[in-house]
Amino acid sequence: MTREAQIVMLARSWLGTPYRHQASVAGVGADCLGLVRGVYRGLLGHEPCRTPQYSMDWGECGGGELLLAAARQWLVERPDAGPEIGDVILFRMRDGAVAKHLGIVSAVGAAPAFVHAYTGHGVVESPLSAPWLRRVVAAFAFPEGAE
Repeated sequence: MTREAQIVMLARSWLGTPYRHQASVAGVGADCLGLVRGVYRGLLGHEPCRTPQYSMDWGECGGGELLLAAARQWLVERPDAGPEIGDVILFRMRDGAVAKHLGIVSAVGAAPAFVHAYTGHGVVESPLSAPWLRRVVAAFAFPEGAE
């Protein structure tokens, strides 16, 4: 199995997990960051750091690019490439807002898709349609080995 297929398999194993703010337990609860943390653990055996507590409106309060900065610290940025299977993608949910949502690319080509978690839906696989693609800020690969 390729590494990309392993990442997608891990992400899809979280499908149906209910949305729970700050949670990261497959089948029990996860938010979008918790899903990525869980796939990171499944792939590398650990998390890169302890995640600080964060409020539901953290992006509106501070205005800083905290999620983007953390992704740049712990993942491998793909600055000149489009999202590839297994990549973590970050989104701005509104123009001018900070990057506040993320997911994992599960398919590319004619029917691109991604796995993500959001309020009211839990962990789902959604088409990576034009409205979602317009919101993508950056794409990142998981690191190859332990930090």
